[in-house]
Amino acid sequence: MSEELSVRVDGHVGVLEIRRPPNNHFDHALLEKLADTAEDLAERCRVLVLCSEGKHFCAGVDFAAGGVGDNPVKGLTAVYGQGLRLFSLPVPVIAAVQGAAVGGGLGLACAADFRVAEPTSRFHANFGLLGLHQGFGLTASLPRIIGRQKAADMLYTARRVTGTEAHEIGLADILADTGSVREAALEHAHRIAASAPLAVRSMKATMRAELLAELPAALEREILEQTRLMDTEDHAAGVAASLGRVRPAFGGK
Repeated sequence: MSEELSVRVDGHVGVLEIRRPPNNHFDHALLEKLADTAEDLAERCRVLVLCSEGKHFCAGVDFAAGGVGDNPVKGLTAVYGQGLRLFSLPVPVIAAVQGAAVGGGLGLACAADFRVAEPTSRFHANFGLLGLHQGFGLTASLPRIIGRQKAADMLYTARRVTGTEAHEIGLADILADTGSVREAALEHAHRIAASAPLAVRSMKATMRAELLAELPAALEREILEQTRLMDTEDHAAGVAASLGRVRPAFGGK
């Protein structure tokens, strides 16, 4: 396996670790590798655990560094196409979220069936601070996990949600002790793996059917809105503020 993605199998559980610390930003190439590997593991494992090396789970695409390339429509279509493959995996996936899951990293966490966090974890739909529409399927996934009102609050305010609050509102399914997120995720994975594997696959297909039917149109809308807003002064102000680590001032242009 590559230096940026490691894999191991623990009984019936496959563990995929992203290795781009400290922020674990992804691009199309990494997501494609992740989706390829996850699909391969799903043929021989009953449950997958998605984790990452370093301080943070994932900070998504690095928009400030031009992470979608010179053609945003093409770049985002490629990235979110790989994301759709992750949503479509036939076996349960558990995301072990240490540190921050930001922007597309939150979307990646929400592509999993379950999320494990610790009190200091942070879930951050920061798109509003970048002058952008949400992406990575959050239009469809986040309201299904926490409800429309709480999803709207996270998106409109772009506030950080701690692991403790995430557990309270249902965004994190398990709140682990500090420093034991991965262990708790593995423990839950093995609990699921003890069930009849064909039955679990069948259950997941049923439980995910409506989400998977909704995602293609949601992703298409997200791409259109994100690329439109990338041409605004507000987006430029948001990126500049992010790079300067200051609060942006938006003019609505």
